[in-house]
Amino acid sequence: MINVAIVGPGLVGEALIKMISNYSASSRGIDTPIRLLAVTNSRKMVVDPPSKPANLESWKASMLSESSPADLGKFTDLVSEHGPSSKTIIVDCTSNESIASNYPSWLEKGFNVATPNKKAFSSDISLWNKINSAAKNCPSKPLILHEATVGAGLPVLSTLNNLVLAGDRIDKVEGILSGTLSFLFCEFSNGSSSGKSFSDIVKIAKANGFTEPDPRDDLSGLDVARKAIILARLSGVPIELSDLTLENIVPEELRSTATVDEFMDRLPEFDNHFSNLNQTAFKNGEVLRYVASIDLANSKYSVSLKSFPKSHAFASLSSGDNIISFTTKFFSNPLTIMGAGAGAEVTAFGIFSDILHIASVKQ
Repeated sequence: MINVAIVGPGLVGEALIKMISNYSASSRGIDTPIRLLAVTNSRKMVVDPPSKPANLESWKASMLSESSPADLGKFTDLVSEHGPSSKTIIVDCTSNESIASNYPSWLEKGFNVATPNKKAFSSDISLWNKINSAAKNCPSKPLILHEATVGAGLPVLSTLNNLVLAGDRIDKVEGILSGTLSFLFCEFSNGSSSGKSFSDIVKIAKANGFTEPDPRDDLSGLDVARKAIILARLSGVPIELSDLTLENIVPEELRSTATVDEFMDRLPEFDNHFSNLNQTAFKNGEVLRYVASIDLANSKYSVSLKSFPKSHAFASLSSGDNIISFTTKFFSNPLTIMGAGAGAEVTAFGIFSDILHIASVKQ
């Protein structure tokens, strides 16, 4: 039996609970039993409730009627009382850096970790080193997997890890790694000389929940930069954010506007800027895409808006999808992965894949 304890049952966490429940209720759960043991958010926590909830609805009910005040240290102590830590997976579904700072201590205690939290692997390199050292030096050899940090449910990191383990030489990793920016530029720069303005497309994306509440969080490129750092570090280059050339496409005059509404109201003032970029690309038979480029062969790392010919795989990407290519010694013709790279269910799938992998090793 593998126990799972979830930290942060938001949209992704809820989708994950559904997957675990469906799996456990199916014949697949017989060979590798997985039990959702505990759940905590920032206010409440439940560990092995007497009601033994079996699905998302009963877990929600348990959080209302059987919970105690949240305390992350106490939470992990209680979880450890229900079986060996080597057969327990703590799943951090937050994007909180302070929670990520607990990973080394969790690993030292033998807990396995699965997470979509990019902060753990893209912040200061010291945390990255502590995490890897803790996993390596613990006698039970706990696993820490984070497939969903890049590409959500796409097999990006597992593919990269396999290439590295096989002794391949990673020369370049390049990709469109934001579903939001994929949507924006696939809609805005689609090979046509006319269409909706950039500000109108941002407005549509925001209204449909494709952007963060403040679209500047997407347009700044920082989320893509974090993913690029993870890819570089897994490829063997311990870069920091300062080593990346990061293009923030939020117009400079709007970066410090006081409210999101003010930003949205003023964004049309800069439609000509984006239109000119698009027209230049169009005249060259190209389209605009926001891309992360990890050029290990030349030690150049960037996250920026680039133009690509219409024949390029990045140009023909479906709106909102992610795509990533690996150019290596083995794959001089790039190995390419593409598909949905965002959304609660897709992200939860990536986490659940990590859970299943850990369960298969640790059962």
